[in-house]
Amino acid sequence: MNRELIMVIEQLGREKGIDKEVLFEALETALLSASRKSLGPGDNVRIHIDRKTGDFRVYQRKQVVEEITDPETQIALADAKSLNPEAEVGVELELLSDKPLADLGRIAAQTAKQVILQKVRDAEREGIYSEFAGKEGQILRGVVHRIEKRNVILEIGKAEAILPDREQIPGERYNPGDRIRAFVLEVRRSAKGPQITLSRTHPGYLARLFETEIPEIQEGIVVVKATAREAGERAKVAVASTKRDVDPIGACVGLRGTRIQVISRELRGEKIDIIEWSHDPATFVARALSPAKVSGVTIEEDGEGQPSALVIVPDNQLSLAIGKKGQNARLAAKLTGMRIDIKSESEVETARVDAEESRAALASLGATLEVAQALEAAGMASPRAIVEAGREVLAAVPAVGDLADKIYAAAEAWLAAHAEPEPADEPAAEVVAADDERPPADA
Repeated sequence: MNRELIMVIEQLGREKGIDKEVLFEALETALLSASRKSLGPGDNVRIHIDRKTGDFRVYQRKQVVEEITDPETQIALADAKSLNPEAEVGVELELLSDKPLADLGRIAAQTAKQVILQKVRDAEREGIYSEFAGKEGQILRGVVHRIEKRNVILEIGKAEAILPDREQIPGERYNPGDRIRAFVLEVRRSAKGPQITLSRTHPGYLARLFETEIPEIQEGIVVVKATAREAGERAKVAVASTKRDVDPIGACVGLRGTRIQVISRELRGEKIDIIEWSHDPATFVARALSPAKVSGVTIEEDGEGQPSALVIVPDNQLSLAIGKKGQNARLAAKLTGMRIDIKSESEVETARVDAEESRAALASLGATLEVAQALEAAGMASPRAIVEAGREVLAAVPAVGDLADKIYAAAEAWLAAHAEPEPADEPAAEVVAADDERPPADA
């Protein structure tokens, strides 16, 4: 019987993919739970099953004391010394108990069964979690099992995974039995077992597809540096080569575009721009805005250390750089991790001329270069801005100080001198109407 027990445990372990040690421990727990009536309710009892012979042994922990008050949990020092010469008062010893493991009744056997089944389920869930926890960020293949409230449930081996509606490419439709690939977004424990969340819209999915379909990336010759996506519509991928003689863009596109077409079809026709990555931020930003041509890029950092880029483009390239509904600019910002401000050459030239006129106007007010710079920094770069801000705000600028009244008066005088003449009043509507009311000449 004991030998048969070991064979059953080994077979169950193979079928469920569970370590047989886990099953032995589950059986020991179940037997202990079912034998409480004969062994007592104490927490100091445990059952051990010999892993080779299948024999059952009952062990009991007892504390060494001078005088016994509870025989179930205590042992006299003299008796403890006979078992272990190094025993001392206060130490716990685990002894082989003489209590028999009584035959289990129907209720006790049912309890043991439930404990074993629960332990097996827990072990299966833990095994599944351990298997998929290390696969976060990878691509898995699955079969569509069912669809619940637009969420797709897939079978992936022994487990089920969910592809939420928000992680599906817009316009995709799934039917039970379809085989699809998806990116493992998250694996977490839950009361119902491991919860595996998949995605087909994550930028990491695009990067993994490049690794799967392009041999040069698998070999490390070409490296994917960054990705940005608006799923189902357009994406940008920045790549770099680790060898001078390898063109990273050509390797990704493939002969006549065969490689990139395979990836685009997997993403339901998503248009993919492949860009060569650069160490120079300005060059990288300029390339990220392709297919638009860029005249110049200035990299700056705001007060929080967040880099931003001012991009100047020819007038006829402005709409192309921004893209439909701003899509090209948004993807470029995601790809580079910068805030991108795009201006046309005419806008920059107009701003430059306005700035020069404003400086000239400030100089005409008697403001020195230092004062003019302080006024510009405070948002009062023109006489009109000074008047609109008010005398008190002007006086609060440290570099202005006692010159506030003088500069403010000069700004008012400048505005009065440069005020545009009001347009002449148009003929009143009633005059025209009166003319219209005249009788015709032949009347």
